[in-house]
Amino acid sequence: MSNKKILMITGDFTEDYETMVPFQALMSVGHTVHAVCPDKKSGDTVATAIHDFEGDQTYTEKPGHRFALNATFADIKAEDYDALVIPGGRAPEYLRLNKAVVAMVKHFFDVNKPVAAVCHGAQLLAAAGVLEGRKCSAYPACQPEVELAKGEFMDIPVDQAVTDGNLVTAPAWPAHPAWLAQFYVLLDK
Repeated sequence: MSNKKILMITGDFTEDYETMVPFQALMSVGHTVHAVCPDKKSGDTVATAIHDFEGDQTYTEKPGHRFALNATFADIKAEDYDALVIPGGRAPEYLRLNKAVVAMVKHFFDVNKPVAAVCHGAQLLAAAGVLEGRKCSAYPACQPEVELAKGEFMDIPVDQAVTDGNLVTAPAWPAHPAWLAQFYVLLDK
């Protein structure tokens, strides 16, 4: 696998595992990953939240770690990156309101570069208008957004992932092995 330069767009109350695990896993196989957040610079941190599945009607949320950003949002250009990662959690809910973030997401689809989104990351994909005619998995509560964006919501087990063209998606962090494996395939093309 050749070394790729990967952009990760995240924000406060991103899901802890969905941010830290892919960040470290991608770097561990030789990729460069730049984690950024609007209005923050390299060295700043974002708060994370730990979402867990404990038998309630939805996930529970607990305070997570501070995640250190390693690049400055204002300095990056999407065209300098080979791929994009969008973690879930609560961050995509408000990141989708940022026009620069939405434009960055669109760029990766316009030029057909690999994109990996997990859980609530589908909210950002829907806002960018890139799901029409695409299969997309996400946390089940995001099904309406996927379908309103004219995507095909894939109701798959929580530990599975789905690839459609340049996009790999998964319902939540238990899918990391499948999600990352499928993203590695896209990165190696």
